[in-house]
Amino acid sequence: MVSLQLAILLMLGVWLTAFALPSFAKNASTTVPHLDRTRTAFFWHPEIAPVGPMVMVVSLDEQYLYVYRNGVAIGASPISSGRPGFETPTGVYTILQKEREHRSNLYADAPMPFMQRLTWDGIAMHAGTLPGRPASHGCIRLPQAFAEKLFQVSQRGAVVVIANAQVTPAAIVHPAAVAPVDLSGQLMPIPAPGENPSFGPSPSGTPLSVVISTHDHAVYVLRDGQLIASSILGLSEEVPFKGTVLYVMRRQPAPSDHAPATGQTVHLWSGYRIIGAGAVPEPAQMAERLKIPEAFGQTLRASLMPGTTVLVTDMPGYGSQGHGAYGSLLESDQRPVSPN
Repeated sequence: MVSLQLAILLMLGVWLTAFALPSFAKNASTTVPHLDRTRTAFFWHPEIAPVGPMVMVVSLDEQYLYVYRNGVAIGASPISSGRPGFETPTGVYTILQKEREHRSNLYADAPMPFMQRLTWDGIAMHAGTLPGRPASHGCIRLPQAFAEKLFQVSQRGAVVVIANAQVTPAAIVHPAAVAPVDLSGQLMPIPAPGENPSFGPSPSGTPLSVVISTHDHAVYVLRDGQLIASSILGLSEEVPFKGTVLYVMRRQPAPSDHAPATGQTVHLWSGYRIIGAGAVPEPAQMAERLKIPEAFGQTLRASLMPGTTVLVTDMPGYGSQGHGAYGSLLESDQRPVSPN
């Protein structure tokens, strides 16, 4: 882990702030291979958003569960939902009960490890076998290791949206890096670029989460799980950025920490590679690739605080319809490392 200075926000004559990148990459702690639904592969990176409220989206069409914290995807896993005749019902649910060791009182005392109940009539999320198709009696089966990790971080009352294309907007059925639903489980629209230029830190002190999607040519700013601002993103014509990297602001700088040429405050960041290979780009390299409007950049810079996370990715930011399941995209560039 290496700390570097935060570059200066500019566009339309001003370059984007490159969020203090280390000169080397840290391998992700949990990486998985291409999806094989009979295996236990999954994506789990809670460091992408260490704090903030959590919501989950279950796409029955994709057979994936997505976990969002502070409005940013921190986990994705294949699932097995209800088979024909026992279809998992769609809707907005909350976690009613959690039991690490639970057995079904409906189906022959079947084990349901890491059970998180969604209804009192038998629908829950729990560890189980994933044969590559809907196969349960209505529950949402998860890989054992993923179910355990999710159990450790979720809380009773967390919202879980179960969606399919017949009754649910496409942005929810085919989600991406930014949560498609708000904390009540309703569709979360994208603010028009520049619509909310005066955003700031949460009144509760929760840092901002920022998603920069070169795929969408957009920047998304999230606070307390809500999408509060967005901006257009310009890209240079040089070699495009590949993969996904995370930057985390470490601390407030000392009063003497200023960029020598500009007098602007220097922030200290740590960088990690989440997906892809190679070193995390240096600030000057990133600044040459990404551009945002000057006013938006200045507001964003003024809102930075320790714990702010910035995810830069070449994958979809909001909605992945037409590009394949986001969970599959997350897995496509990762190395075959055990998820344990």
